[in-house]
Amino acid sequence: MEPFKVIIVEDVPLELRGTEGILKTDIPEAQLIGTADSETAYWKLIKRELPQLVLLDLGLGGSTTVGVEICRQTKDSYPSVKVLIFTGEILNEKLWVDVLDAGADGIILKSGELLTRGDVASVMEGKRLVFNQPILQQIVERFKKAVRVQMQRQDALVDYEIDEYDERFLRHLALGYTKEQIASLRGMPFGVKSLEKRQNELVQKLFPHGNGGVGVNATRLVVRALELRILDIDNLRPDEA
Repeated sequence: MEPFKVIIVEDVPLELRGTEGILKTDIPEAQLIGTADSETAYWKLIKRELPQLVLLDLGLGGSTTVGVEICRQTKDSYPSVKVLIFTGEILNEKLWVDVLDAGADGIILKSGELLTRGDVASVMEGKRLVFNQPILQQIVERFKKAVRVQMQRQDALVDYEIDEYDERFLRHLALGYTKEQIASLRGMPFGVKSLEKRQNELVQKLFPHGNGGVGVNATRLVVRALELRILDIDNLRPDEA
């Protein structure tokens, strides 16, 4: 790894000393040109001398949004500068998404293995989305959950014999469309009477043992489709009219 200049943005003195120690011991190529404990101090530093890497803590002065804005403005103003988040915000997943959207090159959580030479080398070599083990574990768990949900949906479509028009019909019912509105959708070759018949057939498919003696209206049918993963609640979007 070639020598590079780095700025550390950290407002907790003890954690700052720890980060400096990691660089000194494990990453001698890192030439520390300054540290900043606030947004103001950071902008003064970077305007004085441009680094190749910014190690950025997100929780500055009790605010997490400051770190996100520092990342965004840095990437906008100095696209060549790498921004590696090194943060103790280990539970704030929304914050991780915000800072990735802001252009961060990676996120290292201050837990587990902390900051490693390999992480820094990966960022300096141009790799995007560099994460350490704690955040990778959470990402993998989310990925596995998403795949399981997708497979459950595919299995439900097969098991309950749901075709394209069934799915479109149920999806638009979930969005609050009337049967008249659904019948008018582009590519929907059914009138209102046919849709009523299709709804009754779907009730038979999704409630093969009845509904405890209670009738099944459109709302209950949609809820059942969501329960069975036939409908994806995160992708309820209307088709073109």
